[in-house]
Amino acid sequence: MSDLLHTALFDLHVELGAKMVPFAGYAMPVQYPMGVMQEHLHTRSAAGLFDVSHMGQVLLRGASWDAVALAFEALAPVDVLGLADGRQRYGFFTNEKGGIEDDLMFARRGQDLFVVINAACKETDLRLMRAGLPADIMIEVLEDRALIALQGPKAETALARLDPAAANMRFMDAAPLDLNGIAVWASRSGYTGEDGFEISVDQGDVEPLVRTLLEMEEVAPIGLGARDSLRLEAGLCLYGQDMDAGTTPSSAALTWAIQKVRRAGGARAGGFPGADVILAEFETPSPSVRVGLSPQGRAPMRSGVALFADETSDVQIGTVTSGGFGPSVQAPVAMGMLNRENAAAGTTVYGDVRGKRLPVAVVKLPFVAAGFKR
Repeated sequence: MSDLLHTALFDLHVELGAKMVPFAGYAMPVQYPMGVMQEHLHTRSAAGLFDVSHMGQVLLRGASWDAVALAFEALAPVDVLGLADGRQRYGFFTNEKGGIEDDLMFARRGQDLFVVINAACKETDLRLMRAGLPADIMIEVLEDRALIALQGPKAETALARLDPAAANMRFMDAAPLDLNGIAVWASRSGYTGEDGFEISVDQGDVEPLVRTLLEMEEVAPIGLGARDSLRLEAGLCLYGQDMDAGTTPSSAALTWAIQKVRRAGGARAGGFPGADVILAEFETPSPSVRVGLSPQGRAPMRSGVALFADETSDVQIGTVTSGGFGPSVQAPVAMGMLNRENAAAGTTVYGDVRGKRLPVAVVKLPFVAAGFKR
């Protein structure tokens, strides 16, 4: 643990009794004394506070919004130019084979683009941007910023006590807020399926802000363990498990994130890495696809479990990519990559768990309906 990086909240995590574990090069809280199960349920019913400062924050600047947006569109198959000021969007970087290099969130801040990238992909993403963006696009890595997420149905109530303007934000709005005199940049988003906010704040201000939030009855600190079960129930991909550089948007079931303007026939179709592969899969989908999986017993099926069409076949048709127990649904939940012939909801396949074939139902995602404020 001694060679791991610390976020600005490390000492507070320890003070709060967190169990710290290595994650993406950082020492991060996996759970607090409440435990993963209760942390998960607390977030679903009230408001959970997460430290996600290990993620990368990058600001792109150029001569104009059009210059920045069009430059970024050369790296990602998403509509950046059409993003309104103060709005955020989900997207991903792709490679020449159509694989996903990382998924990310980006928001327009006036003439600038604010990008949040996965912790484990920071160096790769920065290399992609430095190599792929024109020299007149300035890349500023915001090393002095922390990032926290306040998630759950009571997140709005909690944050609006500090700045009532938070209550006026819609899902995927992004705006500056003043939280008890602390200037932050907040987006109404998150990765739990719940309503909530992600808050970028100066590292020097993050601990006072977190302590203020934790004084509120509805707010509790939540670790990575519950964050993983929340995003799994919400049917959201975890990069490195449910998708990677060898997974196309079609196989990850993420083609919804590619707006019409970037698809064949659109005003700015193509022009991003792997466009020939990615656009062709709108006509001829990939042979396998990410699906929801509901194990039919009480035993969770975790990442790596091989999937088969029946109890005796030797031909593997898929693999579980994420799996565990879903505290909200009180049953095992999983996602996996499966041959399309077997991927229809309602199909029963079989997971090989320690040599025993156990039935798994293919189901529609998410397991828990999203609580976003539209």
